[in-house]
Amino acid sequence: MLEYREDEGVLYLPKEMRKFLRRIIVILFFRANWKKLFVIGTILTVFRVVFQIYSLPNPLTEWVSSPPLDVTSYQRLINHGNKSRDLELSVTSDNQLKMSKHLAPVVLLNSTARSNRLMRVMERRARLLRRRRRKKQARIVEKIVYPPPPVVPDHLQRFIVSLTPNEALAYARREIEQAPLVTDDPDLYAPLFRNISNFKRSYEMMELLLKVYIYKEGDRPIFHEPHLLGIYSSEGWFMKLMEENPYFVTRDPEKAHLFYLPYSSRQLQMAVYVPGSHNLRPLSEFLRDYVNMLAAKYPFWNRTHGTDHFLVACHDWGPYILKDHEELIRNTIKALCNADISEGIFKAGKDVSLPETAIRNIGKPLVNVGGKRVSQRPILAFFAGNMHGPVRPKLLKYWSDRDEEMKIYGPLPTSVSRIMSYPDHMKSSKFCLCPMGFEVNSPRIVEAIYYECVPVIIADNLALPFDEVLDWSAFSLIVSEEDIPKLKEILSSIPLRRYQVMQNNVKRVQKHFHWNAMPFRFDLFHMILHSIWSRRLNQFQESQIS
Repeated sequence: MLEYREDEGVLYLPKEMRKFLRRIIVILFFRANWKKLFVIGTILTVFRVVFQIYSLPNPLTEWVSSPPLDVTSYQRLINHGNKSRDLELSVTSDNQLKMSKHLAPVVLLNSTARSNRLMRVMERRARLLRRRRRKKQARIVEKIVYPPPPVVPDHLQRFIVSLTPNEALAYARREIEQAPLVTDDPDLYAPLFRNISNFKRSYEMMELLLKVYIYKEGDRPIFHEPHLLGIYSSEGWFMKLMEENPYFVTRDPEKAHLFYLPYSSRQLQMAVYVPGSHNLRPLSEFLRDYVNMLAAKYPFWNRTHGTDHFLVACHDWGPYILKDHEELIRNTIKALCNADISEGIFKAGKDVSLPETAIRNIGKPLVNVGGKRVSQRPILAFFAGNMHGPVRPKLLKYWSDRDEEMKIYGPLPTSVSRIMSYPDHMKSSKFCLCPMGFEVNSPRIVEAIYYECVPVIIADNLALPFDEVLDWSAFSLIVSEEDIPKLKEILSSIPLRRYQVMQNNVKRVQKHFHWNAMPFRFDLFHMILHSIWSRRLNQFQESQIS
């Protein structure tokens, strides 16, 4: 259909085809107006161009391209520190095209295509290397940014190294009892604490002395695999940060003051529990066998009958799956989200109340944290959530659609959430209600603190987190379950001045409930660890007295 003229290097339509098209154009010229002719001419022109392009023996990019390129060197320059990394490609032109009357002016691109493919491969490798280097650098930065241990004079360091674990605990007790008076500390806000002097000295002793041994036994996913998302994520974040910690963790169990059982109650539930069986016995038997294995393999459990061991569990079933091992439930320090003092499993003063946090973004656990100032909080009280347990239906019965200032819902209706989301409701409320559900614990307490809303805790048997050091009355309200009918009266009776102080204290206490990928002093990881350390000191003192 097409004629290729080698002397000119051009494709032509055959002579008969060209005559036929000219006749059509002449006929149309006499029978159509100029507008129609313009349209038809444009269509024919486009058709001719497209037809010739698709009739070429090679793709268009190979007919109109630059001379072949030979890649002669590929060098990756790596500059240490924070300098940029560049790729240097030295490219030389080679074998220029020779034109002759016997050769059509077409660039031969076999070598060029190979060169282009090679360059694309090298670029992909370069991107991969940069990505690996960034990840490696991020891990290095994480280790560097981690807060360093306190600076200790040489003579004190030698003294500490010479102490046995029990001698170190006795030394810490004496130092805390003789704690110097603290009136103004840049890192701590005194009105939040029951005794800021004792807390600070105890925290310093923890930084100076505490060593934790983590058992290596146990297979994933139940052991050593933290669950970092959802309302049970507190146990996972603690496990992650504890196992990565370069200062508190020791590989020598003879130097340890505490022994960590690194299991996840959430992972145990997902791996062992049979849905719909309502039988927790397999979970408790699994933990019983694990502890018995450790006791048979090592002398450390039997030496103290588990009093220097601790576990961290945030699932609602955390307390109930310990019942098959008497020493585990009686002696071990238990950090539990379900810190119900009425059931006899959690013991106030010996065990630790673990704050329940709802983490939705692992990379940014503190995303959307913050709130509005007091003048931009028109809602007196807010609650939205599922109607389970005995307290929430009672709350809904008395206050749902009863008062414009009291925004009390079951699950937040779609018609409401389209106008104002759940976090925005909290940020626009003066008080955020935190009623218990099936269990006493609730993530709303920490959510309210994150959104700078004064939490109103309605759970009679809940042991509050860090209650041994924090004065919860400074930044929250505790309302009895029987006082729900008088809830608005109680909230409205608080003077504006007092509320402003409480809301400011919520902002101040916020940092003590933050999960950080790289922990900082006095954040949630360190506060939990300090509570466990404090319980160990109390146990040691009681054993010395007896």
